[in-house]
Amino acid sequence: MAEVGLAERLQRRAERAGLPLAPAPAARLAAYVALLLRWNERMNLTALGGDDRGLDRLVLEPLLAARRIPRGAGALVDIGSGGGSPAIPIRIARPRLFVRMVEARVRKAAFLREAVRQLKLDGVVVERCRYEELLDRAELRGAHDVLTIRGVRVDERAASALEGLVRAGGTLLFFGGAAGRVNDGSAARAEAERGEGPGRVGASGLVVVRKGGA
Repeated sequence: MAEVGLAERLQRRAERAGLPLAPAPAARLAAYVALLLRWNERMNLTALGGDDRGLDRLVLEPLLAARRIPRGAGALVDIGSGGGSPAIPIRIARPRLFVRMVEARVRKAAFLREAVRQLKLDGVVVERCRYEELLDRAELRGAHDVLTIRGVRVDERAASALEGLVRAGGTLLFFGGAAGRVNDGSAARAEAERGEGPGRVGASGLVVVRKGGA
């Protein structure tokens, strides 16, 4: 899949979804997808196929989610980053965000570091650990404005624990069923809403939670 053609394809898909996508970020997103496809030949990073549905899930849904992130947000933590989505597309869309990607598996963490290097993503770090380990680090409690999660399904207890990484009034974005029982327990103190997904390019199942206590 040539990167130039892929960038143009992403721009067409974004236009259908009502998203303005300039040539420069489209090129960086295409470079990310091309790298992902190359690594995917050697290891199972993602179920991305050659159809538009795969591109929508990995690229356009995060771009739409980026619109739900408040303007003043400065730091994002992504749990179970795997193949880099949603964190990398969001970071390309919001270049001032500091991004912390958390991935326990060695080979997937290696891919994430290579993606950060090749895409020249300053202000992005990869933590190779289980997310539970972050919860024991005092300096990370309430240190993020946004939390994203896709590849890890969380229950009420886990969702409540993960809230600890986000400041009061921050935003939690749960993609594609990751939310589990997000409306129960402590998360019920926040406002939860169902995202409509990228319009004509398919529904994302995004759940947006605003953490209470601001």
